[in-house]
Amino acid sequence: MEIETKAMGRVSIVERQIIDIPYGFYGFEQFKKFALIDAPQKPFIWVQSTEKKDLAFLAIDPFLFREDYEIDIDDGLLGPLSIASPSDVLVFALITVPTDGSPITANLQGPLIINRENNRAMQAILTDPRWKTKHDLVAETAVKRGV
Repeated sequence: MEIETKAMGRVSIVERQIIDIPYGFYGFEQFKKFALIDAPQKPFIWVQSTEKKDLAFLAIDPFLFREDYEIDIDDGLLGPLSIASPSDVLVFALITVPTDGSPITANLQGPLIINRENNRAMQAILTDPRWKTKHDLVAETAVKRGV
């Protein structure tokens, strides 16, 4: 199938790339279906709405730059995802790329949690004070590399 995207025009996807977010993203609750599309800039991915071409989020695996990242979510909140095993879970942090030249940030407080077995997903809100909505991606990557 083909969909129109915000960043890459028309792209071909397969059904397996589509995730269902029953409650949508915060602020975009009416949109429930998104496709995971590899971005040309690795290791980023696009989380592209299949319902509205102008709605897409850039995302990254948070463990790539924060090995200490921990997600402590009540099992009851994860119930709708029907997660059978921790190995079934994919986690992505949404990225903000400001137009004013300020730092690119990752939202570690509101990760996207996906059950890779059934493609159900949700945006969680973490209460751990270590995780904010704006973590400087470049600075934290430099710290990880010891720069």
